[in-house]
Amino acid sequence: MSSVLAESLLTGLIFSILAIGVVITFKILDIADLSVEGTFPLGAFVFAKTLTSGLSPILAMVFAFIAGGAAGFVSYFLNKKLKIEAILAGILTMTMLYTINLRITGTSNVTFYEYDTVFSLFENIPRIIILLGILLLIKFIMDWFLKTEKGYLLLATGDNERLVKSLGKNPEKYYAYGLILSNALVALAGSLMAQATGYADITMGQTIIVSALASVVIGDSFLKNAEFLNRTTRAIIGAIVYRLIFGIAISQGLQPSDLKLVTALIVIIFIVYNNLQIAGLDKLKNRKEKSC
Repeated sequence: MSSVLAESLLTGLIFSILAIGVVITFKILDIADLSVEGTFPLGAFVFAKTLTSGLSPILAMVFAFIAGGAAGFVSYFLNKKLKIEAILAGILTMTMLYTINLRITGTSNVTFYEYDTVFSLFENIPRIIILLGILLLIKFIMDWFLKTEKGYLLLATGDNERLVKSLGKNPEKYYAYGLILSNALVALAGSLMAQATGYADITMGQTIIVSALASVVIGDSFLKNAEFLNRTTRAIIGAIVYRLIFGIAISQGLQPSDLKLVTALIVIIFIVYNNLQIAGLDKLKNRKEKSC
């Protein structure tokens, strides 16, 4: 059981980067961006192609990050420039990426066990420590960015576009920033998942948006009142808890084929829990207003 939970924790750290990316679109910009189901494997395939071409794994991760950002720009262009609904723009981007991912390596599955990865470069350091270091670096950069002028305007764009326009800024530019950054982080997570497993597979992005949303919902449901925890911290905790729930389920004899059902149930349970919390707070507020 301990090995299963350790593997779940490792995956949870990777999913934390995925969750931070989805927080940008889902929580900050209030966009249901389904293109992440294509950008997650995109990161894995770009990493595999770059690595097997003889470049270093760190450079391969950079290329994966850039490729994810480019896919995010495509979603932005379809949504804001061609006036296609956000959810449909994401689906169209995801659909195009399916073919692009296959074209990158010419196969639906590619292994690179004989090549160096970021883990083998630092083989004396445990994988969990390496992932934790990468995750914390990303978290601190994201926290810093959201405190800059561009970060504040990105937050404001999701809350109130009119306010951004009144400041003489174009909110579409910040939608572009958000989608590019979000998908870049998702692709980076995909490249790390490929390194953790030793292969890239065309199906690795299936239902990944549900897993990401589950992480975000879990973090927000339990930690929404913990004001000292910011968005990125809640996303990280939610992703780790989500994967540990998976690990416990598997260790108790659940079949891997049941995991998609478990994912859906986890999301439903935490959304209902969150809704009940909100309903309870609304009732309490109404009672106080009536008593006054």
